[in-house]
Amino acid sequence: MKEILYDSLINTTQGLTLQDVFINFAAAAVIACLIYISYKVSHSGAVYSERFNVSLVMLTLITTLVMNVIGNNIALSLGMVGALSIVRFRTAIKDPRDTAYIFWAIAVGICCGVSDYLIAGAGSVLIFAFLILFGFVRNNERIMIIINGSREADEEIEKRMEEFFAGKAVMRVHNASLQDEAVEYIYEVSDKIMRKYENINGSMTKILSSVKGVTNISVVRQDDEINQ
Repeated sequence: MKEILYDSLINTTQGLTLQDVFINFAAAAVIACLIYISYKVSHSGAVYSERFNVSLVMLTLITTLVMNVIGNNIALSLGMVGALSIVRFRTAIKDPRDTAYIFWAIAVGICCGVSDYLIAGAGSVLIFAFLILFGFVRNNERIMIIINGSREADEEIEKRMEEFFAGKAVMRVHNASLQDEAVEYIYEVSDKIMRKYENINGSMTKILSSVKGVTNISVVRQDDEINQ
């Protein structure tokens, strides 16, 4: 019984010819180019990283290489998992979409490594279409409005902000200094709301600057692409 189990673990490798290996790598390279194009098209602006895009192509080919080595050998696959489990990656994923591309590259490498080109090709075309379609979805920019002034302007600031944005501006911070009688407000609104109510009511900074006691108004746009 032990010998049968040992043979099933060790002697299950189906030898790949040199031609099979080249075909596997060729198929992986073609689909990797599709991944490359998809990532470049859908990641426009500051978020795009050429080096990360190239690494996706390399990841596809490396995964294909690993699968060619493993084949159908269960014992070798378990050993490979154990060896790769000691690797720790410290590179932070800056865009959540990058995770999808990483798994796409790995999946293609696995499929091509076991010569399953139909699943790799059909799946990649479908994923390519979805990523191109949804790749143009952008985060709605958040705008932080920072208002500094004296204590006498406290109530008037809240009143003006409430009236200007019809209650849709969210107050995040309200600081009051007891020493110099200064106050600070930090409001958060979306870019859509900001543009809408400025078209209706005019310039927000102009209205707030007319409030007696207001000394400084800062408008900061927050976008996930800033940190790329």
